[in-house]
Amino acid sequence: MKCNSGDNPEFLNDYLVHIKVVKMLSERTINEYYLDTRLFLKFIHSKGEDVDDADISKMTEDELRKITISDIYGFIFYAADERNNLDKARYRKISALRSFFKYLTKTAQILTDDPIKDIEVPTPKAALPKFLSLDESLRLLKTAGDSDSARNYCILTLFLNCGIRLSELIGINISDIDFYENRMKVLGKGNKERMIYLNSACIDALKEYIAVRGENPKSAGEPALFLSNRCTRISKRRVQQIVEDSLTAAGLDGKGFTTHKLRHTAATLMYQYGDADLLTLKELLGHANTSTTEIYTHLNHESVRKAVEENPLAKVKK
Repeated sequence: MKCNSGDNPEFLNDYLVHIKVVKMLSERTINEYYLDTRLFLKFIHSKGEDVDDADISKMTEDELRKITISDIYGFIFYAADERNNLDKARYRKISALRSFFKYLTKTAQILTDDPIKDIEVPTPKAALPKFLSLDESLRLLKTAGDSDSARNYCILTLFLNCGIRLSELIGINISDIDFYENRMKVLGKGNKERMIYLNSACIDALKEYIAVRGENPKSAGEPALFLSNRCTRISKRRVQQIVEDSLTAAGLDGKGFTTHKLRHTAATLMYQYGDADLLTLKELLGHANTSTTEIYTHLNHESVRKAVEENPLAKVKK
């Protein structure tokens, strides 16, 4: 996705730059907002006919000023009826349009009135998070521990004990780790830093991996914690492959588990066994508000450090 495409009207390109540079949204969110907003503009410009073929490059600001709440409801109906969008996809489109029209009114001041501000749509039911059971987590760690890769074992240990995101894991630098305080700094969504407390399993895995990492002279001077075989910062895709291969080796493939599901697993285990309440999990996972964390209340219920220390995987060592 390009933030400056000749297929887009200028105000759409400006909006994309805004959410990338000012709002600092993730690439995934930017791409989703772009696709949903572009589809909406095509729908408006074509008046609902031959939407996919509509050329919006010459769309004017006057067309934006004529958009009403009825047009937005019409678009949501089109998404459901013509594109078979389910509740979650339709709700995402509403979120994208809220962001877009907020930019048009508050920032760009192209519009004086926000046509979407009074829209009413039901909030989709949150699906229960998919996660590994305690037995499955133990099996995955045992299989990884039996391998020769201290790096891969350390990656899985951090995922399952700390509940960090994939982007946070690959962004870790060695200087972010404080072995004196047993904690680690990560950079989360919106460039927000937070501290992750490390239990004994994480400390042991990190120390073993860092020792192995230091044996390669090519790693000297590289700030990244996790390195590829070329001694450069490991990529997201490589970490995903490591997780996929480890799941296969443990006989856990084909169940829909991913790196993000390992994050869910850490949160679930700490909620089940670590006496972690929602506020603790919110801080641990780096959620903006507790409504996101409430997805874990289908399970049963101090500080973030205590929650991490009491993760049942904390004593599992290679």
